[in-house]
Amino acid sequence: MDSYRMKPREIPREDSWDVVVAGGGPAGCAAAAAAAREGARTLLVEATGCLGGMGTSGLVPAWCPFSDKEKMIYRGLAEKVFTACKAGMAHVRDDAMDWVPIDPELLKRIYDDLVTGAGAAVRFHTVLAGVEMGEDGVVDAVLLAGKAQLAACCAKVYVDCTGDGDLAAWAGAPTEKGAAETGELQPATLCFILSNVDTDAYGRMPRHLDAGSPIYQIARSDKYPQVVDAHFCSNVIGPGTVGFNAGHLWDVDPADSDGLSRAMIEGRRIARAFRDGLAELAPEAFGSAFLAATAPLMGVRETRRILGDYVLTLDDYLGRRSFDDEICRNCYFIDIHTARDEIARSAAGEHVVERRHERYGPGESHGIPYRCLTPRGLVNVLVAGRAISCDRAVQGSVRVMPVCLAMGEAAGIAAAHACALPRCDVHAVDAQRLRRRLRAEGAYLPG
Repeated sequence: MDSYRMKPREIPREDSWDVVVAGGGPAGCAAAAAAAREGARTLLVEATGCLGGMGTSGLVPAWCPFSDKEKMIYRGLAEKVFTACKAGMAHVRDDAMDWVPIDPELLKRIYDDLVTGAGAAVRFHTVLAGVEMGEDGVVDAVLLAGKAQLAACCAKVYVDCTGDGDLAAWAGAPTEKGAAETGELQPATLCFILSNVDTDAYGRMPRHLDAGSPIYQIARSDKYPQVVDAHFCSNVIGPGTVGFNAGHLWDVDPADSDGLSRAMIEGRRIARAFRDGLAELAPEAFGSAFLAATAPLMGVRETRRILGDYVLTLDDYLGRRSFDDEICRNCYFIDIHTARDEIARSAAGEHVVERRHERYGPGESHGIPYRCLTPRGLVNVLVAGRAISCDRAVQGSVRVMPVCLAMGEAAGIAAAHACALPRCDVHAVDAQRLRRRLRAEGAYLPG
């Protein structure tokens, strides 16, 4: 690609913040709320018009499990968000902890209240456009593109919750992405909502992995060429309304805007094909169904992983390892979705996705150390969410919303603590003090 030399110019400078959080998904919301709660002047920057990321703009229809099959382990701010969301959904049991449906409009308001109630400022429709570096790994400013103009926003500490590790990568942090041998990324999914569904009849349908499921019939039918595999998760999210995490889109790199744009267009075609196929093959439930919405945000499962002071590995996961500096626990299974060459085996009933790695038993979990949030070579940057420092297999587990909320709260407290240190060095944060604050706010940190 040819280069273009930008003309020298001055842009507005904003320096009224201690902590700037980039990205308003679960990790970013928890980070901003926690930093502000610690007394840091905090700005949360979000490219869309709402907070919540995959649970709101992404239309993911259910929370991944909050329990280790015995008890809730994602607590603190994560539990507050989860409990508030359940309380607003009349058809959800109070004691439900696993695969609980999400009302995306309700969740938007919950995140609004969480962040602004803690005292953080929110700036919507504002895109992270660049990073300005100083000396020795210190970020001097981030460039923000909003409706007014490009501006330089200066803070003491920056928290990268973009999901793709954009801020850290642009600042020069080392990263990895995809399978080591091929670079292949997990497939993406564009979630969608069908309304005017007979939910009683829907409840009697065979589940997506059962023999005779209409989903397998759709995937194998020449009539619906957009649907090429039987990935299909769905939940009743309201009266006559079902949310779907269904269909796969391969060869989507979230760091490539052109490829992401093509995937959005194809994802909308897949959603329509699912609606038509379900109306034909499950008419008692979906015969009059209406495609009410496709997500404005692509469901991305895999992108950059930063290299931090510690890289969490598959051996750590399988060993249920604990760490002296762990900031949360995680029990979600290693959920790496089907590679393109696995479709035929999945269709034949092997379900390779479901059996890729052993599952944890009741009460089992592993720790995530603070050192996974601290990028090598950067002084005043933290990363929370799916881009933390881990190997590819572990990213298949730590990428989901409950653990992102827990990591975000830890990153926000750590950012506020770093603001009081010389050079605002995130690597010098007292991990034991951080753990004490997390426990005081209700986090699950046994031992």
